[in-house]
Amino acid sequence: MSKEQTFWNQRIETMGRDEIRNLQISKLQKQLVYNYENSTFYRHKFKEAGLDPRKVQTPEDLRNLPLTTKEDLRRMQEESIETFGHPYGPNTITCAPVEKIVRISSTSGTTGTPTLYTLTKHDVDVVNELLGRRFWMAGIRPGHVVIQALSLSMFAGGLPLSQGIIHMGACVVPVGVEGGTERVIEFIRLTAPAAIFTTPSFGLYLIEKCPVTIGKPANQLGIKWFFTAGEPGGGNPEVRKLLSQGFGGAKLFDHTGGTHSFTGASCPEPPEVYSGMHFMSEDYCIMELIDPQTKKSVSIEDGATGELVITSLDWEGGPFMRYAYGDIVQISTAPCDCGRTGSKFKIIGRADDMLIVKGVNIYPEAVRKSILRFAPDVTGYFKIVLDKPGPLVASPLKIRIEYSSEIDEKAILSLDRRMAEYFKENLRVSPKFIWVPEGSIPRETKKMKFIEVKS
Repeated sequence: MSKEQTFWNQRIETMGRDEIRNLQISKLQKQLVYNYENSTFYRHKFKEAGLDPRKVQTPEDLRNLPLTTKEDLRRMQEESIETFGHPYGPNTITCAPVEKIVRISSTSGTTGTPTLYTLTKHDVDVVNELLGRRFWMAGIRPGHVVIQALSLSMFAGGLPLSQGIIHMGACVVPVGVEGGTERVIEFIRLTAPAAIFTTPSFGLYLIEKCPVTIGKPANQLGIKWFFTAGEPGGGNPEVRKLLSQGFGGAKLFDHTGGTHSFTGASCPEPPEVYSGMHFMSEDYCIMELIDPQTKKSVSIEDGATGELVITSLDWEGGPFMRYAYGDIVQISTAPCDCGRTGSKFKIIGRADDMLIVKGVNIYPEAVRKSILRFAPDVTGYFKIVLDKPGPLVASPLKIRIEYSSEIDEKAILSLDRRMAEYFKENLRVSPKFIWVPEGSIPRETKKMKFIEVKS
């Protein structure tokens, strides 16, 4: 493939809306029949709805099938382990025979038992194709070195991302974060990467640690591309500006997905601008929206917001079928200057992170975005402090925030007043701020946990 090519797969990435819909329809029924014939769990879903998989003709027909949830997947895993001695028996969503499974990935497990995903060689090839589209769009080419500084254990964003970088011809340095911050910085020094892949929170932490660890700022590391994943901060203009400035003007790219048929990535934009991520896998996945509370379908149109639901197409291992993904997204159908024709979306937050304060829905990322508007008077580190698990929260919403070491007590009083006014006007809540000195809130190398429940 020529380095000068704009698209990794131009036919798919620039396909017209009618063409992509026809392609999805041509794959849909075959996939649903496959699911029905190879998974007793999915067979039960069809029978529960009184549907014959051969009668589901269009993406709209999918809405008659019950949703699949993460709780379903975890329950099936445990039942399969009890019955068959392994977590991918016929009573799960795994449809391929065990001898065809070549990779098992999982969620991080930060909110409970990790959820396992099974892939065949065919599925791995699909994931590599989708990752190729993402990295090529950003400008990564053969000859570029990419530091992979996400978790490398069973996490879905670990090994699959590394293999995707290799597949499209670039060089990956899979250092991961398990070895610690100093090890990541040392491998950046040793391998002179052009790009880094990590969480926004860890990127900000690297900016703090570089002067202490190697005696020079992060903006002298030579990082030209910064890829974020694992948290919604990569779509937050305030976070994007801090990361770009901290790494010497690096280009910022937001990414999601990477071990299954759903994937999204942003195209090149200035850090202060964010129009969302391209839905990069419409030929392998159907996207729906539902209301996160009522679970009723939401029409996909410009500006629509809802919880993401995905159905896999042309997938063998563990295909998703109306899987409630958990991300709350906002859709954009406006044409993009890059020439890609698919819809775009922004991740607003996680359905299970949503808090309700006096009838107002609040997401931690919206709190983070609002706090960072007051940098550098604040460090950007905070915790939402709950007396008991949400989503219902008694007013006022308590937020512990670090103030910068550069400001004094009088300035904190003024800052508290200005932030309170901003939160009331823009988020429609009147929180109680608990101010703590810089360095009081622990830095985390993996996914940042923004909610703290008092024990």
